[in-house]
Amino acid sequence: MPLIAPSSYRPPTRLWNGHLQTIIPSLFRKVAVSYVRERIDTPDDDFLDLDWACPANQQPLTNSPLVILSHGLEGNSTSQYLAGMVRHLTQHGFTCLAWHYRSCSGELNRQQRFYHIGETGDLDLVIQHVLARGYQKLYLMGFSAGGNVTLKYLGEQSTSLNPAIKGAVVFSVPLDLLGSAGRLEKWDSLIYNHRFSRALKRKVLQKAERMPGAFPDLAVRQARSIREFDDLFTAPQFGFRDVTDYYAKSSSLQFLRTIAIPTLVVNAKNDPFLSPECFPESLGRELATVWMEFPEQGGHCGFPTLTNGLSGTFWSEQRALTFLQTGN
Repeated sequence: MPLIAPSSYRPPTRLWNGHLQTIIPSLFRKVAVSYVRERIDTPDDDFLDLDWACPANQQPLTNSPLVILSHGLEGNSTSQYLAGMVRHLTQHGFTCLAWHYRSCSGELNRQQRFYHIGETGDLDLVIQHVLARGYQKLYLMGFSAGGNVTLKYLGEQSTSLNPAIKGAVVFSVPLDLLGSAGRLEKWDSLIYNHRFSRALKRKVLQKAERMPGAFPDLAVRQARSIREFDDLFTAPQFGFRDVTDYYAKSSSLQFLRTIAIPTLVVNAKNDPFLSPECFPESLGRELATVWMEFPEQGGHCGFPTLTNGLSGTFWSEQRALTFLQTGN
């Protein structure tokens, strides 16, 4: 306890494996959310773009609950797993803030640095920004890489976490980054690996054109996987010894024991991104504040439901709302 077993999730019959549950919602779900964008400056003369969504016919109210959502690797506020969640939460009275990692909002950031999956300083900057605006009841939510950032932040802050932050929910989290990198190198997940590595390389090369000599262009072009990209680019850019050092220090699994607020971790066992280390059931039975739920099905940031089709509410959205409202 509080390991939640068995899970209530059941997939549609026609989406019978983790790949279909991952790919079909990503490609064919169409949820549109009306956002209001705000840009804030960072201490190092860069910027972060924040997309706000409010309950219908309301302006942002600082006395209403606010959910801060962190997207996945190379995602943004229009990623369907995040947009569907924002739609569902705003329909139930929550204000939502979907913030973008540097370079993910549609415009390259100004500084040489980008972001990485264990960097929590920008999330803290966003939290301090909304606290300064007077919000008194906050929740954190993250998907995939954003889930790792969220959990690491909560563990780092531990009992020093601002008391305005009441709880958190994360989905499809690579709790062990080294293991997950290895999982993405398996034959059945190479399509995801190649897609992400291409996107990351393209972004670095675009910035290299603006900053000649600032990036290892040749090395980046030669990277054939996310692990190689992180070894050649991400790790040295952020001062890690190598990719193993980067993954070891950035994995959120080691921070779960120090999380002090109610937190729900949902990882599907057929997720093609996650290694066995991302399902720590024995740890889940020990922790008092971190609920773990490991459905047999669901894919990666998928969890489509049996009814309402791709346009309706997904199980993950219902599950998150229940936890935010009840704490279990």
